[in-house]
Amino acid sequence: MELAPLLLLLLLLPAAAMAVAAGGEPVAAHPGYALGGAEEACGVAEAEAEAEALPAPERREEFDGGRIVDISHYYREDMPAWESAEGSGGFLRLARSMRNGSDIANFSELRLTAHSGTHVDAPGHVFEHYYDAGFDVDTLDLAVLNGPALLVDVPRDKNITAEVMASLHIPKGVRRVLFRTLNTDRKLMWKKEFDTSFVGFMKDGAQWLVDNTDIKLVVHCRG
Repeated sequence: MELAPLLLLLLLLPAAAMAVAAGGEPVAAHPGYALGGAEEACGVAEAEAEAEALPAPERREEFDGGRIVDISHYYREDMPAWESAEGSGGFLRLARSMRNGSDIANFSELRLTAHSGTHVDAPGHVFEHYYDAGFDVDTLDLAVLNGPALLVDVPRDKNITAEVMASLHIPKGVRRVLFRTLNTDRKLMWKKEFDTSFVGFMKDGAQWLVDNTDIKLVVHCRG
């Protein structure tokens, strides 16, 4: 019955011995860890020196040989926000920092609306009864949100109406479509002030899509 405590004691003794140098002075358990409270912890100085030699992070749009294409916009403080002339503003801050050994990790804080930049709308976004029932984005089908998609160019002088939808001749069986409009040409997502004149789906265009296509995912490009 006493074997477990005895084994634990035998395991702890070598560990304690390893933490003491020949002269009786304590040594770090790992070269990256500091001993005193005034000293830098976790090799911060070494990490900062290494960081200076690191290359700039690569911002890619294509992955896996072009099989995956990232069309999301990079978030910026001057990115447009709904009905705002001031853009998104400061949406990201470093709440806790590793700099100078003041913390064990960097903790960032993100504050922005759910409809900022590239995003997906939940069913409850435009239907009150869905909102009340709790239909959030986590109720969406990930199989629908991911996969091959068709990119179509919308006539640049029109909103997406039933007439426009019919003229696009989108084949049956296509489930995901990216609609590229005048918004892209005007680079609306690169303007700080929200532009209410953006091209969008009209009610009859949306109804035509439901009645005449197999489309389950619509990507509306705004810049």
